[in-house]
Amino acid sequence: MSNPETDLQQRIRLALGTLAELRIFRNQVGSLPDPKTGRPVQFGLARGSADLIGWRTITVTPDMVGQRLAVFTSIEVKTPRGRLTPEQHNWLHAVRTAGGIAGVARSVADALQITEVPLAFPQRNPSAPHDAADAQAANDHPRPAA
Repeated sequence: MSNPETDLQQRIRLALGTLAELRIFRNQVGSLPDPKTGRPVQFGLARGSADLIGWRTITVTPDMVGQRLAVFTSIEVKTPRGRLTPEQHNWLHAVRTAGGIAGVARSVADALQITEVPLAFPQRNPSAPHDAADAQAANDHPRPAA
């Protein structure tokens, strides 16, 4: 029997895979011992980084030179009762602060909503949560004071 979060993640990946402007990849993070030396080998983007990462391509409007660009996208997949670790919360905050798209998906609909966030210049408050579940996660793990 498979893990509910793994099943949800697969459904999200299949749904997002149908969107032409979006490219999302699985980001497995962890460590394993090197079979020759026994030393731990780290893999994945970074500790706390989201399950799904990639970009959403947008077209800049004519008043913004008319260029296309990719916006970094990071989606943390959680079951309805799953909670963010402090590292995961900090990762999502860092992506938002840098102008990327980031959020917590507890369903395929959540993932689709996160990736459809309208981008405008200047950006909205980067520390604002994308949804109620994300807001709850922010309350579960407040950011450390700068």
